[in-house]
Amino acid sequence: MYDALYARQSIEKKDSISVESQLEYCRYETHGEACIEYTDKGFSGKDTNRPGFEKMMNDIRTGKIKRVIVYKLDRISRSILDFANMMEIFQKYHVEFVSSTEKFDTSTPIGRAMLNICIVFAQLERETIQKRVTDAYYARCKRGFYMGGRIPYGYRLTNTVIDNVRTSMYEEVPEESEQLKLIYSMYADTDNSLGDIVRYLNEHQIKNLRGANWSTARISEMLRNPVYVEADIDVYQFFQSQGANIYNPASDFTGYNACYLYKGTVSTTRKQCDLSDKEIVLAPHKGFIPSKTWLACRIRCLNNRQSTKTCKPKNSWLVGKVKSGNCGYALTIRKAKTKWGRYFVCSQSGNHGNCKGAGCTIYADVLEEYMLGAIKERLSEFQKLSCVTDTGEAQKNMTKKIRLTQIEEEIEELLSKVSGASGVLMKYIDEKVSELDTERKALQEEIVTANVTDTEGRLKQITDHVKAWETLSFEDRQAVVDTLIKVIRIADGNIEITWNI
Repeated sequence: MYDALYARQSIEKKDSISVESQLEYCRYETHGEACIEYTDKGFSGKDTNRPGFEKMMNDIRTGKIKRVIVYKLDRISRSILDFANMMEIFQKYHVEFVSSTEKFDTSTPIGRAMLNICIVFAQLERETIQKRVTDAYYARCKRGFYMGGRIPYGYRLTNTVIDNVRTSMYEEVPEESEQLKLIYSMYADTDNSLGDIVRYLNEHQIKNLRGANWSTARISEMLRNPVYVEADIDVYQFFQSQGANIYNPASDFTGYNACYLYKGTVSTTRKQCDLSDKEIVLAPHKGFIPSKTWLACRIRCLNNRQSTKTCKPKNSWLVGKVKSGNCGYALTIRKAKTKWGRYFVCSQSGNHGNCKGAGCTIYADVLEEYMLGAIKERLSEFQKLSCVTDTGEAQKNMTKKIRLTQIEEEIEELLSKVSGASGVLMKYIDEKVSELDTERKALQEEIVTANVTDTEGRLKQITDHVKAWETLSFEDRQAVVDTLIKVIRIADGNIEITWNI
């Protein structure tokens, strides 16, 4: 039987002891007896997935090893669970454990207790280092520093200085950005699918300037990336509505800078379409896709993801908009072998029985017919509206939107202080909220008036779609509903529609 000498080094640094030096310490403990050396270079101690370690454990199980010698405890493991499992195997095969610099005697209870205490602190050190590295990474992210990775199509790297620190930033490549502008403008038109765009690019011999082939997956990735958008308050409100964590204040979203999207510090398995807990930071470079075009494409990407979760013939173009007025949960489609075929039910009713539904049976065909009539009636109210605007008015409107967002954040912050507030503080909060609410209502009216021109153009296109409703695809019907309607609430036979216009 042999002594096993084990050494591990994750990365080579000036202040870290090399594998060769570790083995030299371990050889001293053998006093010249025969030994086998096991090494792992470039492997972390956070787990036991290391070739040298696994070979040593296999040799222990075959009875070749009588003692394991390491330079220091954390060289063999930094995990309490892994260390406990390892020691259990050592005891099973009567293998002694020696740390050449810490002098543990595993044959005594106090020696085993000291081992356990040391491994706890080894794991704590590893987790502390890991947390420090993560915090430093996201601190640099939030300051707009370039964090490496693949350079997005449409940009190249250029040197810059941020907060007196040298870093890099993106710079537009005109030849590539023109192709992206074409792709965005095509996808913003609901008549074009991703496949249509790929076919158009290939038919017109518009080549990807980096040598890669155009594909729907690649284009979809580009359309979701906020690194191209001229981020204004509308973009801010979109990310806010999707549950993203926005580092910069609303006033910074002026329509000049683009955005960086980070996965966030919260571990998640959500797919790219879900923006909950993602980190949004304004980038130092300028965007080149107008926010209106980018949002139209981004929202369409979200809707496409959601609409593919269920079979379209069994679904309804109203799914995602209809909610129970009793519990607030979404109404989903059920299929039945009746003459009606499909009907809406509350998604919460089957889980805990907390919701009895909308108070009546909601047949999908009936609700769709009713909503189509409501849409036509709503559109008729705007047919005679017209107005003229210019760039100056658009800028004023953007300033109003920023102020409106700031007011809503101020009101939310004040209301969070209500709990436990004194009488004097409550009076101040009440007066301040009332003052802010008055300003908010005035701004909302001004914004609605200023949006009439933009609304008129969109509504003309939508009106044309509604006139040809029977010929529209499932996706186009959903697009019309997404543009016009925010939510439909049904309770006790009553239908309440909240419009976007």
